[in-house]
Amino acid sequence: MLQHPPEPVDVFGWIDEAERARERAGLVRTLRPRPASSPLMDLASNDYLGLTRHPEVIAGAVRAAERWGGGATGSRLVTGTTELHAALERELAAFCGFEAALVLSSGYAANLAAVTALSGRGTLVVSDAGNHASIVDGCRLSRADIGVIAHGDVDAARKTLAGHEGRSVLVSDSVFSVDGDAAPLAGYAMACRDEGAALVVDDAHGLGVLGEGGRGALHAAGLAGTPGVVATMTLSKSLGSQGGAVLGPAKVIRHLVNTARSFIFDTGLAPAATGAALAALRLLGREPERAARAREVAALLYGRLTASGLTAARPDAAVVSVRAPSASAALRWAADCREAGLSVGCFRPPSVPDGISRLRLTARADLTGDEISRAVAVILRTAPAGATDR
Repeated sequence: MLQHPPEPVDVFGWIDEAERARERAGLVRTLRPRPASSPLMDLASNDYLGLTRHPEVIAGAVRAAERWGGGATGSRLVTGTTELHAALERELAAFCGFEAALVLSSGYAANLAAVTALSGRGTLVVSDAGNHASIVDGCRLSRADIGVIAHGDVDAARKTLAGHEGRSVLVSDSVFSVDGDAAPLAGYAMACRDEGAALVVDDAHGLGVLGEGGRGALHAAGLAGTPGVVATMTLSKSLGSQGGAVLGPAKVIRHLVNTARSFIFDTGLAPAATGAALAALRLLGREPERAARAREVAALLYGRLTASGLTAARPDAAVVSVRAPSASAALRWAADCREAGLSVGCFRPPSVPDGISRLRLTARADLTGDEISRAVAVILRTAPAGATDR
C-alpha cells in the first residue's frame, strides 16, 4: 500500500507570532545598508573623534593589509598574532596607564573574556543593572554566582560583596551607553578594596573621550594601573576601527591568554583593523584636544535640546540620550530625522534596561558649530507630540 509522507511541520511557525508581537509593540529592527558616501549628517555612529575616515587611519589599514594580508589567518595562539598586534597592545597599555593589554576580535569578546576568565564556580560577580549586554552575557557564561545591583548603587555593591566568602568581582561600564551617564568608579573601587574584590570596568565609551587626552575613565579616576583593576574596551568607537582589548596587570593578561575561550578559540583581529586602530591611537596621542572637543559638543547638544523643552540625560562623556514618548514614536522620530538629512540612533526595548525609548546622539569631535545648530533644528522640528514639556 502506497504510504503518503506526513504533512511537513513548520518548526519555525512560532517565529510568525513573535514577529507580529514585535510589530504591534513597535520593536521591529531592520538592516539598512548605507552607501560609502552618505549625504546624512552622522549623529548615530560611535565615531566619537571622527577618525574612521581620517587619512592616517585609512593609510594604517591599507599598509597593514598590504603587508599582512586580508585576514589574521588563525587564532592568536596559532598564526593570528602579528608584530602589529603586539605593537598595538604595548602602545594601548602605555597610553591608558596599564601594565599590559590583550587585543581581541571585538569589544564583546573582550568582555566575555574578562568576566568568564576572572570568575567561575564559587566566585561572586556583582554587576551593575545598567551594564552592556556583553557584560550580562559574560555573567551568564561565567558559572559564577551573580548579584545584580541597582544602577550606580555603591552601597548595594558593598553590601553584596560583604556577604560573600571567596573570590569576588565587581563589573561595570564606565559610561553607560543608554543615557551616557558615568559609573561611580571611585565608590566602586573603594568597595572593592574594602571587600577584597577585583574591579572590571568596560571603558568602551570612555576611551578617547574622558581622562587626560582621552586616556579613559579609569585614568581620569586615578585607577589605571592599580593592582586590582582591569579594563576592557573597544577599538570601534573613538579609535574608528574594530576589535576589543583587555588591559590590566601582566599576570591577568597571561591568565586570559591561557583560559579565556573568546580569545583562545577566535580568529585574531584582522591586520587592517589592527593597523587602523594603531594609527588612530598614535593620532590621538598627538592631538589630545579631540577628547575635550567631543565632550564640548555633547554639552552643546544637551544644553540646546533641553532649553527647547526636550528631556535628555546630562552627558558625562559623548552620548546624548533624548527621551521619546514611546517605542513607536522613537522609531518615527528617527525616521523623520533621517528624511531631513540627519542620522540618529534609536534605542528601544530590549536595548534599554528601563524600558524607556530614546534617540541616542553621538557627539562627534569633528562636528562644526553650524552642523550642531542644524542637527538641533532637525531634532526639534521632527519631535513627536509628547516629547517636549512645552
